Amino acid sequence: MQEWLYLLNIDLNNSIMNISFTEKQEKYIRSQVESGEFQNASEVVRNAIRLQKVYENRMIEDLRAAIQEGIDSEDSPYSVLDIVREQRAKYGKK
Repeated sequence: MQEWLYLLNIDLNNSIMNISFTEKQEKYIRSQVESGEFQNASEVVRNAIRLQKVYENRMIEDLRAAIQEGIDSEDSPYSVLDIVREQRAKYGKK
């Protein structure tokens, strides 16, 4: 069982959002700030969210391309389920 150790408060339009991190995540955030790569923990979190969005968009683009490839081909040996499974395996999703 992981213990949540670190709490980050982010002000969003005059409201506070509390985010909890594991010790490993907190160490990573600290290391990024201490390295000078980021000015503060909020910058690290914003960058992580941006990268997650890029990752999600890329996965969706790849799925659409694979589906279109199947549609465009005369005889595809793959079902939509096969394509989804392949993409999930590629991106480490269950």
